[in-house]
Amino acid sequence: MPSNKIIIGIVGEIASGKGTAAEYLKDKYNAAIFKFSTSMRDIAGRLYLEPTRENIQKVSTVLRAGFGEDIFAKVMANDAARSDSEMIITDGIRRPSDIVELAKLPGFHLIAIAADEKTRYERVKLRNENRNDANKSWDDFKKDAIAEPERQIRDIAAKAEFTIENNGTVEDLYKKLDAIVAKIK
Repeated sequence: MPSNKIIIGIVGEIASGKGTAAEYLKDKYNAAIFKFSTSMRDIAGRLYLEPTRENIQKVSTVLRAGFGEDIFAKVMANDAARSDSEMIITDGIRRPSDIVELAKLPGFHLIAIAADEKTRYERVKLRNENRNDANKSWDDFKKDAIAEPERQIRDIAAKAEFTIENNGTVEDLYKKLDAIVAKIK
C-alpha cells in the first residue's frame, strides 16, 4: 500500500450527508468509495429480500453476531489496502469495531458529519435511498435512528479528528471538505 494513501472514514447519523461528502471527494479528488452497506445490500439482494433499511440492519446484525463485530471492518480495511486509489473513502461507520481495522492503516482519518434531526428527516424523504423512505413518517424515522446499528454513532463521532456541521448548502459542505483535505495533505 502506498505510504501517501489517504483513507477517510466518514461517520454520521442517517442522512447527515455522508454519501454526498463521499461523492464529492470521489468527483474532485478521484477517491474510491467503499460503503459498509454494500456487502449487506449484496447479501440481502442474493436472498431476495427487499432492500429496506430494516432488512439491511437485520443482515448486519446477524452477520456480525455470527462472524464477529469486526467482519465488515475487515472487508473495508482489505478493500482500502488493495485499492490503487490515492484517496479512499469508507462510508457508513457505525460501531467502534468498524474503526479498529481501518485505524491500523497508515493515512487513516475519521471525519464526523452532523446535521439537525429535522434536516436529516427531510433528506431521507427526498433521497429515497431505501424502499419506502419517501413515505417515511417522523415516527418511523425516529425508530430507524435508535435501531441497533445506529446507537453508537454519536460516541464514535465524538472521537473524530474532524467534525463538519452540515445544516447549510451543499456548497458549504464542499468548502468544509476541501479545508479538511488540505489539512490532511
